[in-house]
Amino acid sequence: MSLAPDRLSIGIGRFFTTPGVHPYDEVAWEKRDSRITNWRDGSVAFEQLDVEFPVSWSLNSTNIVAQKYFRGTPGTPERESSMRQVIDRVADTIATWGIEGGYFVDNEEAEAFRAELKFILVTQRAAFNSPVWFNIGVKGVPQQASACFILSVEDKMNAILNWYREEGVIFKGGSGSGINLSKIRSSYENLEGGGTASGPAWAPGAPGSGRRTGRRAPTAGGCTSRPHWPRATSRAAGARRSRSGSTSAGCRRRRSSG
Repeated sequence: MSLAPDRLSIGIGRFFTTPGVHPYDEVAWEKRDSRITNWRDGSVAFEQLDVEFPVSWSLNSTNIVAQKYFRGTPGTPERESSMRQVIDRVADTIATWGIEGGYFVDNEEAEAFRAELKFILVTQRAAFNSPVWFNIGVKGVPQQASACFILSVEDKMNAILNWYREEGVIFKGGSGSGINLSKIRSSYENLEGGGTASGPAWAPGAPGSGRRTGRRAPTAGGCTSRPHWPRATSRAAGARRSRSGSTSAGCRRRRSSG
């Protein structure tokens, strides 16, 4: 028995599974072809043959998993081809983290957690969000599992540019992000090198192209990137839009360096 503090013990017991019986043996499996066609001309947009899924899984579920969540380069031996591999990759990684972190009182509880999680996933009683399927258990990939991140940016050009980088990495991992711009000076404040600040209203559109090109897939879970700024600067942004017809036009009339 481990010496983990009681407050860290999860207290997992078996509800769906039986010791000595693998969760995958509780369902029927079959090989099928995953194919997604272009609705306009019928051309094949994605195809992976002889993928293995539970019989009870729909063809739509098969296509989503095979195209979006199977890891590895298509056409190579490293490419995943069975839902068993995907669930093992995720569930075994999480169970290992739990063991290393001392979250289970003993090995019996750890194995109960592992088996119950696999049964829940393979029978579609529950499912993780996209970042989990994308990243967890994949070697050389940040173990990014959250659907949404809230970023903060300082009132410095380097910090603003770093925001673009961080958001791109987050979207690449299948997640979304929001941004807190409350530390950016308003359009009524001066710049250190002279001139007037553009204010936070210019910022929401700046990394927009990164969102479009960096997002991994349209199925990626996560929040949309929405800015948060004080009411005063929001009103100022509205005033600029009314004068110029767009926020970006108003921003171009101001110095934005410094």
